[in-house]
Amino acid sequence: ADEIPPNLDWVLRVDGHTDNAPVVVASAFADNWELSAARALSVVKYMTEELDFRPERLAAAGFGEYRPVNPENSDAARAQNRRIELKLTER
Repeated sequence: ADEIPPNLDWVLRVDGHTDNAPVVVASAFADNWELSAARALSVVKYMTEELDFRPERLAAAGFGEYRPVNPENSDAARAQNRRIELKLTER
């Protein structure tokens, strides 16, 4: 479907994920959980500020390295695991 049905009370969850490489010591983030949450929040802010999404329709969540799509320990796998996922759900 190209549109969300008008009678659906929905929320779009923006999920941030990282790879399993530790963040560098000089990073602004304490760990991958903080990094993944910051990634998700930056997408939510973009969607509200640039795309005019209503803030009450959005939620940001960070999952760190704990939900990999590829469990291998290669550069390609780590690249796949650094991602944002969008989940449309009913409230």
